[in-house]
Amino acid sequence: MNTHKMNRRRFLQKSVFSGSAAALTLCGCGKTTPSGNATALSYTKRIPVTESYDVVVCGGGPSGCAAALAARREGLNVLLVEGQSQLGGMATSGLVSHWLGGRTQNGEWVVGGLFRSIVQEAASRGGAKVPELPKDRVYHPYGWLPWFIHGIPLDPFAVAQFLDDKMQSAGVAVLLDTRVIDTQVRNERITHIVLQNKGGLQAVPATMVIDATGDADVAALSGCEVQVGREEDGLMTPASLTFHLYNVDHRALGDAIEIGKTPKFREKISELRQKGEWPFPYDIFITVKLVQEDVAMVNTMRLPGVNGIDGRSRTKGLVAGRKEAFELLKIFRKHFPGFQKAEMKAVASSLGIRETRRIRGDFSLRVADLRDGPELPDTVGFSMYGWDLPDPHKPSVQPLVDESTGKYVDKVQKALSTPIPYRIMVPRPVLNLLCPGRAVSVERDVLGPLRVMAPCMAMGEACGTAAAQIIRGKIAAAEVTVSRLKARLREVGAIVDRQALPVIPPRQDP
Repeated sequence: MNTHKMNRRRFLQKSVFSGSAAALTLCGCGKTTPSGNATALSYTKRIPVTESYDVVVCGGGPSGCAAALAARREGLNVLLVEGQSQLGGMATSGLVSHWLGGRTQNGEWVVGGLFRSIVQEAASRGGAKVPELPKDRVYHPYGWLPWFIHGIPLDPFAVAQFLDDKMQSAGVAVLLDTRVIDTQVRNERITHIVLQNKGGLQAVPATMVIDATGDADVAALSGCEVQVGREEDGLMTPASLTFHLYNVDHRALGDAIEIGKTPKFREKISELRQKGEWPFPYDIFITVKLVQEDVAMVNTMRLPGVNGIDGRSRTKGLVAGRKEAFELLKIFRKHFPGFQKAEMKAVASSLGIRETRRIRGDFSLRVADLRDGPELPDTVGFSMYGWDLPDPHKPSVQPLVDESTGKYVDKVQKALSTPIPYRIMVPRPVLNLLCPGRAVSVERDVLGPLRVMAPCMAMGEACGTAAAQIIRGKIAAAEVTVSRLKARLREVGAIVDRQALPVIPPRQDP
């Protein structure tokens, strides 16, 4: 039996929720060592029960925001819970202010629906930019190279406020600065989500729950089967702490790249390392121009060894990352074209975590399925992104790239468009839970193309739309009629059929 699931069952045998409609009593049992020293605290606390919701969405990042808006669009009563002080997830709190994975290098849409409408509306308000690829240059300031996936740069501060407006106008109830700390599960269904914020503990009754935490927090708390990190050893890909600079001369940077044809400056970094001026374990320079002409998002940093579901490890990563951000700024000013007058604008308050837990469902999407398997009939969206999941020990190495040739290894599919089947978001054994985002049931390498923000929005929209079937039909998440779900997604502009995709050129070398 899965170890986490077994431990959860033991806990539930000792920790019982009871109470009336007005309150629940949360009980926990402590443990002691043979010497009598306490290793756990026994407690009993009576907590209030709030109003009920059709759907509680846990996590206000890209997948959670899309899930909440989609569920509300279906006429459901929705609560969106976010642990940070703003919506948007890594795009806002994490300063990874670049919605990736939704368009081709020619600017054609691979993710439609809510992602496309959110991008267009945010751009119309000045909070995002839909860039056009320069035809006569090698360097593309919004995405490094012409063949690189066409992302959407954004202003994180404007987008956070924009998402507030979106939820208010849609009628989605929102709780910020609020964390999920437990669940009540009866007969393999979540009945209550236990939240904590400055108001204390509260239990929210829910007919259905969408776990958009990215870490499968709700799934793990509810006893679902999960996998952490690499299958063989549990190690996770390096974390990042992104920062923004202003007073950056993107034209000077671009001109230097045009001349040297080296957008990631590997040779320069190698020289600096030999001189003792580059002490970091990574060897790729990554910056992206944002909405303002002189602002750059810097995603160069890689922090190996950070465990994204361990509080002490995350704290160490944040402290180390903040120090490293200012060290990088000094090096950029001294050695990289366009950064001589750069100043720090902001360092992210949220650590960039690429993977932690993944659910284990009845179906797990494998690399082999994407290369050699049949068409996936339950596809509810696509990603337009590469196989980006760095080695845990080697931050600049992609395991699915042959280092000797720089080309993708034969086992990956040749097209950049990756289908997203509904089944990968269905955990077991809890029946009224869906998990969109990077916690999906996949072979680890498949996280590379699926974990970025545009496909996460596609997953969230599919889950929020599926909630209507689940609730009104009183069925389990696994029993959704996918043909009906896909038909509804088509109605609202989502792209769920391969024949609806634009013509995508063959994969280029990374």
